[in-house]
Amino acid sequence: MASAVLAAISVGSCKQESKIDITKTLNPGKMPSMVTHNVNTLISDSGVTQYKIVAPVWYVYDEVDTPYWLFPEGLYLQKYDPSFNVIATVAADSARFFRVQKLWRLDGNVEMTKAPKDLFLSPRVFWDQRRQRLYSDTFIHIENATHVLEGTGFESNERLTEYRILHPTGIFPINKEEIRPDK
Repeated sequence: MASAVLAAISVGSCKQESKIDITKTLNPGKMPSMVTHNVNTLISDSGVTQYKIVAPVWYVYDEVDTPYWLFPEGLYLQKYDPSFNVIATVAADSARFFRVQKLWRLDGNVEMTKAPKDLFLSPRVFWDQRRQRLYSDTFIHIENATHVLEGTGFESNERLTEYRILHPTGIFPINKEEIRPDK
């Protein structure tokens, strides 16, 4: 009986194992090198907090020809002044950051605010951090304290203090007296 058990064990152990080479199917140039879920992080420069990023998912592609970060499920960003006051916000349905070029592409329901109450809406906005410029070639809607501005194409400094609409379609003054509920 013992010899039958030993024979069964030795027959099972003589079986040649087959190896699966997964490196043939993997392509690091097409895979993210990092995936992070439920992102809520602060970004600083020279020890000073500059931004807060909130996103459901963040993919980092470092092994591709043009390295980039991808936020396919949306991005919310806050910009801070040196006293840690929020001076601007950006929200988009998706975003891509080209790391080497320092260029953001924000897509789908892009909403930017600048303190105290300026609002910028567009389906697509580019943010060139090297040149400190924001721009778009699509529709833009801007609301400030005195006007609503609309058009196609937009250029601005990154602080949203000096901007222009390339092809304006409407400038609508806001009369605060007409919209006050107490009158």
